[in-house]
Amino acid sequence: MNGDLAVAYQVFGDGPRDILVIPNWFTNVEAWWEMPEFVRWFEYIASFARLILFDQPGTGVSDPISFDAPPSLEQWVDSARVVLDAAGSEEAALLAVDGAFPIAALFAATYPARTTALVSFDGYARLLVGDDYPFGMERQTLEDLLGAIDGLWGTGATQATLNWDVVWTEELTNRWARLERQMASPAVARKMYRLLAELDVTDILPSIQAPTLVVHHAESPIFNADYGRYIADHVPNAKLVLIPGQNSWPIFDDWRENLDEVREFITGTRGEAVVEDRMLATVLFTDIVDSTSRAARIGDRAWRSLLDAHDAVIRAQLGKFRGFEVKTVGDGFIATFDGPQRAIRCALAVRDAMKPLGIEMRAGLHTGECEIRGDDIGGIAVHIGARVAHEAGPSEVLVSSTVKDLVVGSGIAFEDRGQRALKGVPGEWRLFAVEN
Repeated sequence: MNGDLAVAYQVFGDGPRDILVIPNWFTNVEAWWEMPEFVRWFEYIASFARLILFDQPGTGVSDPISFDAPPSLEQWVDSARVVLDAAGSEEAALLAVDGAFPIAALFAATYPARTTALVSFDGYARLLVGDDYPFGMERQTLEDLLGAIDGLWGTGATQATLNWDVVWTEELTNRWARLERQMASPAVARKMYRLLAELDVTDILPSIQAPTLVVHHAESPIFNADYGRYIADHVPNAKLVLIPGQNSWPIFDDWRENLDEVREFITGTRGEAVVEDRMLATVLFTDIVDSTSRAARIGDRAWRSLLDAHDAVIRAQLGKFRGFEVKTVGDGFIATFDGPQRAIRCALAVRDAMKPLGIEMRAGLHTGECEIRGDDIGGIAVHIGARVAHEAGPSEVLVSSTVKDLVVGSGIAFEDRGQRALKGVPGEWRLFAVEN
């Protein structure tokens, strides 16, 4: 508790040292795990440290705050302190991103015995221009930026204004739109951005005793590299590392290279950490029945509109059942789930939701070890899932025996479809249809 406000936090990993991520007010410790961009970071860090995450009051799943009495810098620092206490951590390295740096800096200066290191990603000690701070942002530029973000918050387009090197696909934009809505309301986002813009910790930088690493994008159009240089110049013995690109979030970059830099700075070792390139997942393949003849019958324009509705339905159900969209292939989807029961129920929900659209679909599922290839997946489990889907009939959800065995006790009933030879897959596989 920070006063009478509950602060949500999570602890992940069991390494020999602690790393506390200082959040920038737009976080959700639950929803982060639905974002592969964050999960890659978290799993890497947890391979060499104990990772502590939290939501500041007013955002995510922490208690809301009243803006009649705006939060103070001291109150925000207190959140970091009480989270460390609750996690049983006597000392930790602090990792801060952009607007969170002032809080991390004040914590490090106030609690030197509890701060083993300080790492800043695209941070600033002060945002707005000043007499001895000529590179800062002009107030009118800030107002323009706030106006743009205010209108875009919750659409996913907010991040596109801050991360210029990212290819913002529809799927990526939709995921970030959902995350934004889970992190904060538009009103809270607007208030928080304005409060962050007024922070100034330039005077306390010389008081920071912890080893400090400043990582900053060299070509960032919003938080230019001079912000990072100023921190490195004014924190005693700080190290500056400029990385290429125009992003404001390092999670979109070559994340492993960036975190190798952090790992070496904190641990003294740059050796490869163990990062899982394989995972156990339930793979779902969907396909529209007789799509070619349907498209020819209704024409390209109507077919395009129908496909858009089809895609929206599937994405809505994936969100409901915690599925991750891997990609679309023609008129079908490939998605993964961390639980086979959710995958089956999602497939049934998608099938039923297609009926009002006049679309008949089929689906296939298999659970197995998948190779992670960036945002894509591969391996024999994926091939099996695709072949199972190919064997499914109209309106049928077909699963492998592996999936059936994993959901024993779930109440889901199956009908045995017998042994099948799956093209390109060794042996024969017993398949089961999910009963309605």
